[in-house]
Amino acid sequence: MSRTKKLTAVSLMHYAKLTGRSLLFLTAAAVYIINRINNTGMLFGGMENNSAILFIIAGIYIIEMILRFFPSRFESPGCQKQFKSKFKSTGSNTPQLQSNMLTLAIGVGWLALNAVFGVLYYTHVIDAGILILISLAFSVCDMICILFFCPFQTWFMKNKCCTTCRIYNWDFAMMFTPLVFIKNPYTMSVFLLSLALLIRWEVGVYRHPELFSESTNACLSCVNCTEKLCWHKKQLRQFLVTNKDKVQLKGNALMNSIIKTESKKKAY
Repeated sequence: MSRTKKLTAVSLMHYAKLTGRSLLFLTAAAVYIINRINNTGMLFGGMENNSAILFIIAGIYIIEMILRFFPSRFESPGCQKQFKSKFKSTGSNTPQLQSNMLTLAIGVGWLALNAVFGVLYYTHVIDAGILILISLAFSVCDMICILFFCPFQTWFMKNKCCTTCRIYNWDFAMMFTPLVFIKNPYTMSVFLLSLALLIRWEVGVYRHPELFSESTNACLSCVNCTEKLCWHKKQLRQFLVTNKDKVQLKGNALMNSIIKTESKKKAY
């Protein structure tokens, strides 16, 4: 019997988001680099002043965030547990949540990291274009965390999967934190909405912790999970373990090829 599982509609949507966000980041990075090389004086070839482009890009993220305020079968169970309609009692009245101190430490650490970006920006080491690229890179990393590997889950929170993640709905606020330093209607709109989403989430945790705990909410158990995203992560890990030697051999061959090419250049 095959241990593989088909991708769910929610998982496919995550892959579509990963593709779209990656293309947006790579395009923006390429345009930014070209303009810096050519010293045009513009961040993104003037596109940063094009209201239509900014409206479309900001609008996509804004729509995503607005949808998070309401129950949806097209969203991951991880962000839906804040709604009472997604609650099924286990019979227990003792919710077991991840440490508030650990959660606070992650929040403080993230703010400290972005404070560094702010200092670099205000001291003119980096410009607004870099802050935007950092934010776009964070949006790509958000999908990588969901689909492939999450350092917060593995190294800090130790939650078994995204469904039980204590900080799942922090994602947009974390993505758009670098934009707080850019005084622009579009950047401030997406940041403030992401902040409202985070506050809504934290108020829910405080008022109804039973919704967020697998010990009290049966909808968060593996048996009732409809996404099964953890299976795809396990398949990826199994593939990497099984093919570790092949990957290493190909990596070594690539490095040897690069070394030989560089040696030939030096010889000439």
